[in-house]
This record gives sequence, C-alpha cells and structure tokens, in this order.
Amino acid sequence: MNNKVYEYMDWPGIEAIVYGEETSPKDIMAPRLTKDGVLIQGFFPEAESAEVIVGNKKYAMEQQDEAGYFAVMIPGRKIPSYLFSVTADGKTEEFGDAYAFPGQITEEEEKAFCAGVYYHAYEKLGAHFSEINGVKGTSFAVWAPNAVQVSVVGDFNHWDGRRHPMHRMPMSGIFELFVPGAVPGDLYKYQIKVKGGIVTDKTDPYGTSTEMPPATASVITANASFEWQDGEWMNARKKFKARKEPVSIYETSLRDWENPTQLVNYVKKLNYTHVELHPVMEYLNEEDGEFGTFAYYAPTRRFGTAEDLKTLINELHMIGTGVFLDWTPAHFPCHEEGLENFDGTPLYENPDPSMAIHPMWGTYLYNYESPMVKDFLLANAFYWLEEFHFDGLRLDDVDSMLYLDYGREYGQWKPNIYGTNENLAAVEFLKHLTSIVAQKIPGALLIAQEDGLWPELTDSVENDHVGFDYKWNNNWSGDFVAYLSKDPIERKYVHDQLTLSMLYAYCEHYVLTLGKRDVGTLDDFMSKLPGNESQKLAQIREAYTYMMVHPGLKMMAPGKNLSGEMETFIHDLNELYRTQPALSLMDNDYEGFEWIQLMKYEENVLTFLRKTEKPEESLLVVINFAAIPYMDYQVGVPFYGKYKEIFNTDRTEYGGSGTVNPRAKTCRQEECDERENSVKFRIPALGAAVFSCTPVKKREAAASPVKKATEKVAARKPRSTKKNEKTAKKEAARKTAVKKSAARKAV
Repeated sequence: MNNKVYEYMDWPGIEAIVYGEETSPKDIMAPRLTKDGVLIQGFFPEAESAEVIVGNKKYAMEQQDEAGYFAVMIPGRKIPSYLFSVTADGKTEEFGDAYAFPGQITEEEEKAFCAGVYYHAYEKLGAHFSEINGVKGTSFAVWAPNAVQVSVVGDFNHWDGRRHPMHRMPMSGIFELFVPGAVPGDLYKYQIKVKGGIVTDKTDPYGTSTEMPPATASVITANASFEWQDGEWMNARKKFKARKEPVSIYETSLRDWENPTQLVNYVKKLNYTHVELHPVMEYLNEEDGEFGTFAYYAPTRRFGTAEDLKTLINELHMIGTGVFLDWTPAHFPCHEEGLENFDGTPLYENPDPSMAIHPMWGTYLYNYESPMVKDFLLANAFYWLEEFHFDGLRLDDVDSMLYLDYGREYGQWKPNIYGTNENLAAVEFLKHLTSIVAQKIPGALLIAQEDGLWPELTDSVENDHVGFDYKWNNNWSGDFVAYLSKDPIERKYVHDQLTLSMLYAYCEHYVLTLGKRDVGTLDDFMSKLPGNESQKLAQIREAYTYMMVHPGLKMMAPGKNLSGEMETFIHDLNELYRTQPALSLMDNDYEGFEWIQLMKYEENVLTFLRKTEKPEESLLVVINFAAIPYMDYQVGVPFYGKYKEIFNTDRTEYGGSGTVNPRAKTCRQEECDERENSVKFRIPALGAAVFSCTPVKKREAAASPVKKATEKVAARKPRSTKKNEKTAKKEAARKTAVKKSAARKAV
C-alpha cells in the first residue's frame, strides 16, 4: 500500500461509504490536489482491477479495502480530466468519476426550496441530461432529508446502489449527483436507506417519465426543445381573467381518443371554447384511473410522449381552443415505491397518522405544513402551466384540503389552534398558489372543485380570501339533475330546485357542470331521465340549453359517439353562447339577469332575460319543463318591440318535432307577468326557446297604421255625408230631450 495515499485518505468516511451510511461522499471521494500530486479514489464493488486514464496514460489504482475501494496518486499540480477503467467478472468498462463534478443546485435555489418559493424546482430536482465540462451525463437530485443514505441506481450502474451514493446538501436535505454516461432512455430509481437499515427503491418524485405501468422505474429524458406556434393565443387568453368572455368547456379523457387530431377536429366541429383534460400524469391503478396520480411530473405513456401532449395543446391553441388540466394536489396513492414514507418518515404526507389518510379514498393527504412539500406542488403547477402551456388547472377534491373534518365523524378529527375545522396550512397554500400564478402566469385560470360552502372562495387574496378564479357549482347541478329525474307531472312540487340557484348565483364565480361526475356520458344522462327515448333526448337538449343561458361558465361531457342531430345541436348551442354578448358580458353582474316569471310551477315554465347595457342585445328565454307544448303561450316582455326566435331546442334538425316560431313577433300592449306588453309564442314540450329583442318606439310603430286608417275614412266621407248628418241630428235631439227631463226632475 502506498503510504502517501494512505495518509491522505479519510478512513472513517471510507468505512461509511463501504457500509452505505455516508451522506457526503463528495467530501471523501472527490479528486483532491495534494502536495504529492492528485489523489483519485473510487468505490467499485467486486472489481478485480481499476485504472485511471488521463489522455494516453493509464495509472493503476491500488485496492485500499477488500470491499472494492481503490485509490491512486497521480503526478500533477492540477486536477485533470480522466476516466476510470474497471474490470469485473472479466469485463472492462470505462466511465467518468461522478464525484469529480460540482453540484448543480445553487445556494440561492436551495434557500428558495427550503422557503417553499422555488417555483421552478423541477429544473434542478429530478433527472436532467446535460453536458458538464465536455462530459455528457445526467444530474440527479432528490429531497430525502431523513434518509441514512441515498443512491441513484439504474441501467448505467447495473442497479448497484453501492456505485453512486449521492451527496447531501446540508441546508435542505436534497441529495444530488452528476453521473457521467447516464443517458436518455436509461431507467433509474433512488435507493434509499432509512433508519433501521431498511432499503427501498423509490420512483423519482420529479421524474419527467416512467416505464409503462405497472412498472414504476423512472426514465431519463432528453431536453428536447419544442417549437410552440401558439404565441397569438397565449397573448390573447389574458382576456378570460376579466370574466366577460364565453367559456364552454368540453370535459374528456385522452384515453377516449385514438390520436390528437381526432380530438382537435371534434372540438372544432362542436364549437367549444375550451377542453378540460382529465389528469395526464402517470398513474398505476387502472381501477382508480387518472385521478390516482403516481408521478406528478411525468405525462402517462399510455397517451404518448411529452412531445405528443405538447403537440395536442399547440394544435388546440391554433384553432382558438383553450385547455384546462385536472390536477390533484389534495392526495396521492399509497404505494411503496411512490411518495409514501419516502425517506422512512411521513415526508410528503400529514405526519399525524390519524389525519394522514383520506377518509373516502384511502389515499394520503399532503403535509401542507412543510414548505418543501408545498414547493413540490407549487412547482408542479408551474411545470404544467409553463412547460405545457395549459391555460388553467381544475383542482380536484379541494374540500379535503380545506376542511379538517371532511368525510370524518365527530371525534375522528383534530381541530386547528382556534378550535375550528379549517385546515389553516392548506388554506395558506391555496392562497399562495392562486396569488403567485396570477402574478407570474397571466391568463392562467384556477378552478376549485369544492362541494362545501366555503365563503367567497373566488374572492381575491388581497381581501383575505382564497383567490380562485372559479369554482364548480355542484349545488346547481345536484338540484337540477334531481329536478329532471322527476316525472314532469311531479316537477311542480320541486319547482324551487330550478330557481334556487339565482339566490346565490353571484356569491361566487361559478362553473356550471353537467359533466362526467354529474351525469356521466350522454347514455348515462338519458338513464336518469323519465320518458321515452325522444323525450329523454329533448330533455337533454333542454338541460344543456338551460345551463348555457344560466349565469356561469359551462362544462359538459356528452362523449364522442353522438348522433349527427346531437352534434348539430351542440354546435349551434355553443354558437349561440359565443355570439350573444348577453350570455357572457355581464355574467357576474346582477344587472345581467332578470326574471320575467319564475312562479308558474303548475305549468313547469321559466321565463327570464339575459342582458347587457344595450337593450337591443337582450335575450328573452322561455323554458318548458312540462311534457306538453304550449301553442299560444303569453309572455310579458321588457319593452315594446319585436321578438325573434334565434334558437329552439325542438328544431327538426336537432331531432325535435318542429314546434318553433318562424317569424318575428311585435308585442301587444296587453298586460302579462306584471308588464305592460306581451307576446304569444309557441313553446315546445320539454324544450326551450331563445328570442332576440329589438326595441321599437310606439309612435313609430303606430304611425303607419294610423295614417292608413285616416286615408280610408277620408275616402269614404263624400259617400256617407248625408247618412252621417241624419244620425248626428237624431243624437242631438236625444241629448236635448234628456236635458229637459233632468231639468223637470230638479224642479
């Protein structure tokens, strides 16, 4: 043994490396410049021999420990570029020294991560293929602060955890290492040794790709740049933040489509403004489906590559269609190789076992007390919004985040410091999310799926509220579907389920939903409705129309296998919504809605106005939930004018019977619905009609008929003069006689 080498070596540290307990291997194994030369070390378990190659020269390494620890002192006054040449089992491999490269995470980035404000943590954590000092390899980084040791294992080191123990950053507990020769396509995991000596292999929480499930290994990906062509859309989408634009959302899953083009063409054909995609992240359990997110940064391989997903979003943007993503920051699945007890401790999940499990799904709830856990989720939101150009996120299951007692009985939950049921840490996380996204990503919308009654969820963080842009109006859909499930004869007894929503419509900024969770597919929806097939289809057309003319954004999920008539209907309904300012411009203003008649429960009819500040843009809506048509239905109207039908769910091209109003009608000065003027319309059974309103001045309207009548009287006057004179004389004589009689009685 070379005495000079022996003297420079850290034997306690070497022993820790050999036994898999060293957290700072760079401090021990990095090449070191000494007064006697350059000390180079390597741990090559089961190796027969090892050399250091510097240019054309080779330096034999001496085995310092029988476990396979080698070292050599080479001449020189600076650390050269070099390779290892290691022979084991008769095979020789050449590779770079992982401990010769500096860490890639800066101190500022580490501090930001610890503070929960490193919004682009995914740029450094995870696996990133790169080139450092002319050497190609992959930088690995994973957060596991309570681990005894973390090693990266994969195709590049024969899945041997002894080969590449990672270096712990003391401030954060992030383990990092650059591995030369680890290239895109290689599989890898993190081998984590926890207290007690237990070793587990974990999927990379920040990994951007995984094996095809049920396999769970992460995959190194290339940093290929994508050429986006949606700049015009990305600039224009900011208009949606003002809440004055029509938003008609088509909810779907990528697994419903054979290829991206099919979905793009379908959405364009049916005229939606936006698409909402079920989670596109990798999941393991087919039964739980996409909402059981396993790998938060990895698009599932079931639907293609990350580039395929970007191509889809780019194409949708090119046709003027926005894309929302379902996102699950509330919970994650229990899986030994996932986030569960990641470093041997409840790192990502709530540390309180009694509060860690979702009471309904059996999944783990996140620990929102941890800044680093919050950073993991915040960075994930930025990842999908910035890297994939999603136009917003719909946060799933927000109730379980906000309420400590969600799904729990009395005694099964622990109150906060104030003795109430609010999850204060989760509330602060959501405030942080909504405020920073609004600040950093203009135009991106955040939608909460929250079934409770959290007050002013969509009010601003500046007003000390949570700051979502919109929330699902599950109360509306629940009441509405319950109403529709009744036989039309019985609907008069639950008429308030139609009208109640307008009492709270402006308490929040809502998305109205008739999606998969509410009614399922079109066939599922039909199964919930009374009547024969044609009546059920009529009610579906009526239901979609009522949603479209009701204040709030719209979301539906009828599926893709629709009849031509239903496709035509949905296209025209979306066209109505997109082209009529009254249906969106004052959607969040009390003045944008006005009841005409809401109490005709015996008739099962609703009548109301959608308005703007311009009377001529007003729309009159009449909806009949009865199974019989009204052929001469009188409706009070807001002003004197003409009323023209612009949409009717009963058109024959939609599959209806054709009970429509083909011609515009001028109102009559006949009181109805406590209004001076009224119009009589044909209203289809189980149908809806929408009318444009054109004000007309009464003087102008009456001028022409009056003139014609005067002309006719004048023309007839010469022929009837004598007759008129005789009649006038008789009337005068009668009046005189009446006066004389009255005078005598008075005397």
